[in-house]
Amino acid sequence: MRKTGILICAAALVGISATAAAETSMRAIAFIPHKHPVMKSSHDWVERINAALKGTLKINYIGGPEVIGRREQWDAAKNGVIDVIFNVFADIQDQAPTTASSWLSKCEIPDERQSGNFAHLDAEMAKLNLKLLARVQYGNFYLWFNKKPAKLADLKGMKMRTGSLYDKMMHKLGMVPVNMNSPEVYTALERGVVDGFGWPNIGPRQRGWIKKAKYVADLPFFGNSNMGAIMNLDKWKKLPAAARKTITDISVKYEPDMLAHYRGAETREWKELEKAGVVRFKFSEAENKQYIDAAYETEWARLTEKVGAKKVAELKKITCN
Repeated sequence: MRKTGILICAAALVGISATAAAETSMRAIAFIPHKHPVMKSSHDWVERINAALKGTLKINYIGGPEVIGRREQWDAAKNGVIDVIFNVFADIQDQAPTTASSWLSKCEIPDERQSGNFAHLDAEMAKLNLKLLARVQYGNFYLWFNKKPAKLADLKGMKMRTGSLYDKMMHKLGMVPVNMNSPEVYTALERGVVDGFGWPNIGPRQRGWIKKAKYVADLPFFGNSNMGAIMNLDKWKKLPAAARKTITDISVKYEPDMLAHYRGAETREWKELEKAGVVRFKFSEAENKQYIDAAYETEWARLTEKVGAKKVAELKKITCN
């Protein structure tokens, strides 16, 4: 009887071990603190994947740049040190310059799967041994200031925090971009290291930045953002075909919900910002156009220098420009 019981227990343990071995565990990290409001939808994506693939795949969202530095995350994912990253293409412009089509796109994000832009971004990721799974954030970018500029010329010489996405625009308008990670922004504003920053409207209030910079140019740009859910390509290929299909199907259904979430959140946040004393302003009509052109045309001009006019023409077709 005792021997039979031992055999039954051993068989049960083998079964548990086999079940556990069948579930692939992956680690995911974000380029900024993963609890930041901007990262809300990336958590939603992980939850959907984990629920649908329970017993096959589990993605463990373990943190942000405190785990691996923002710019080191790309190599970590490429080399398989980390499995999934939520990061921005702006940080790999030197390796994959045409990923600028992510933030220059004027298509609706869900429509990019039909326009060809999603496939283009995915192909660029494949060159780095990475797989683009979904676009996971939407949010217009704005420039925020510690004093209100009356005209475009007043921007000249202002020191502005950047994260590599809008530095060329800042240069074009005469500002001085200062590259720094987001956790450093409040102290930099407090000490006068920077006079302002670029960021969507979600985040500055929650992090206290508006105490030091409450004036925002109400001239949104790069609304499609440039953040993706990106997996190590080798690990993607090792997943069962059914799991890969499930992830793709979930991502396709998820993107419209993600877009609706951030648009609604942006509208609600403006109300809170106005209550907190944030002042939205614009320049003259002519200067407003000059400001927006500085964002888009500067980027297209840079790309033309790097990849040629023919490639830029192709990119404009798939980005609704």
